[in-house]
Amino acid sequence: MKSGLQRRLLLLLLLPVGIFALVSIYFDYQTAGNVALQKDQQLRRLIPLLADSVLAPGAAGGSAPVLLLAPEVDLFIKNRVGSAGFRISDSAGGFLAGEPWIAGVIPATYEPEFHSMEDNGITYRIAAQRVETAAGELIVQLADGSDARQQWVRSVWFKVLLPNLILVVVAGFAVNWAVTRALRPLIELKDAVERRSPRDLSAIDPLTTPAEVQPLVSALNRLFGLVNDQAEGQRRFVADAAHQLRTPLAGLQAQVEAWAQAARAKGEDGAITLPADKIIKLRTATRRTSQLANQLLALSRADASTAAAQPLQRIDLKDLCESILPLHLDAATHKGIDLGLEARPVQASGYEWLLRELLSNLVDNAVKYTPPGGTVTIRCGLVAGQASPQREAAGSDARRAEVFLEVEDDGPGIAPQERAKAVQRFYRVLGTVGEGNGLGLAIADEIARVHHSHLELDYASHGPEGPRGLRVRLAL
Repeated sequence: MKSGLQRRLLLLLLLPVGIFALVSIYFDYQTAGNVALQKDQQLRRLIPLLADSVLAPGAAGGSAPVLLLAPEVDLFIKNRVGSAGFRISDSAGGFLAGEPWIAGVIPATYEPEFHSMEDNGITYRIAAQRVETAAGELIVQLADGSDARQQWVRSVWFKVLLPNLILVVVAGFAVNWAVTRALRPLIELKDAVERRSPRDLSAIDPLTTPAEVQPLVSALNRLFGLVNDQAEGQRRFVADAAHQLRTPLAGLQAQVEAWAQAARAKGEDGAITLPADKIIKLRTATRRTSQLANQLLALSRADASTAAAQPLQRIDLKDLCESILPLHLDAATHKGIDLGLEARPVQASGYEWLLRELLSNLVDNAVKYTPPGGTVTIRCGLVAGQASPQREAAGSDARRAEVFLEVEDDGPGIAPQERAKAVQRFYRVLGTVGEGNGLGLAIADEIARVHHSHLELDYASHGPEGPRGLRVRLAL
């Protein structure tokens, strides 16, 4: 992490510096070129004046001519002592006057010619021209060692490249120091998370981290919370399942052990005769254990994190109710209960297998706790819901239609103060008659939460003898 950010910061810092250096070199070269062009024009203008400075030929052939430097030429050389000079040669290039270190050239034409030479570490720009003077045809040369273009490489090195190189080195150390200090809280956070026990899902204090990292810490805390809730739910489920399965399994084991001992006491054939009540008790215990196992599995499948991974479906609730009715018809008929259906064609989005489990548990509870001769009704359809915010803002009284599933019975019902507890796992209302595990409503409530809703529990009717029955509704 640290190395990656260091490379990024170095690149982001060095890239502008490099671009700045290239731009500086380009503009320095352009400036040097403009200055050099001005120098060439100055030399071109002074060459005729240098030729006019020859007043007469020398006293003898091959001797220096009589010279009187023009004021401008004289001022040019005096202002550049050690970096300027002139040379006068005969038509064949022989030295006559001036600076002997200036290499002689022989121009092919009468036009000024320019070339460069180096002497004692100084690069000179030299203008040479063949001219007619008072001493005859001569070659005059004027040298200037202050040509900016000849010195631009050294200028770029000292003014651009070297400072930028120093800046890059200093920036490298500064970035390394700054990144090390800036990333220290993040590295400490990473170390703190690594040192944690797998069971330690407590929240991290966001105030101990920099402001830029606090959204990450908040996201981690949310993740820790979700994982902790899921782990806690699994631990609670395992503990509840172990507790609830222990009793019926112990009863089954006790009965089987007693029969096995009786069979061993009979001798080799091991044949025993069991009373009908013991067979019925065994069947009842087996059914209860099977039902409890199935309900526990259904509760596990109804977990919100498991269902959320699957896509929503468009469900025909009338078909769903019609498919549930035959499954409980035998049990209702056995108790003399009138199991009916009032279903209207309506569709909703959800998880079909979960809604089927919800409805099946509600009907099973209603048939189980309704006294013989009672009635149980399965319903689905549309009902007026709350007014939408848009309609309220528009001042309209129209209300939204709400899809619902409902199971109603005329059993003992559940008192208002008991309803919050009734949807908890393994809770049974005091005084309830009949066998049950206390999971039916808990499974239905869990499935309702998966569908972002909740179970509505209310009395089915209010008569002279007081409220009666139970109506459980799920709004979708």
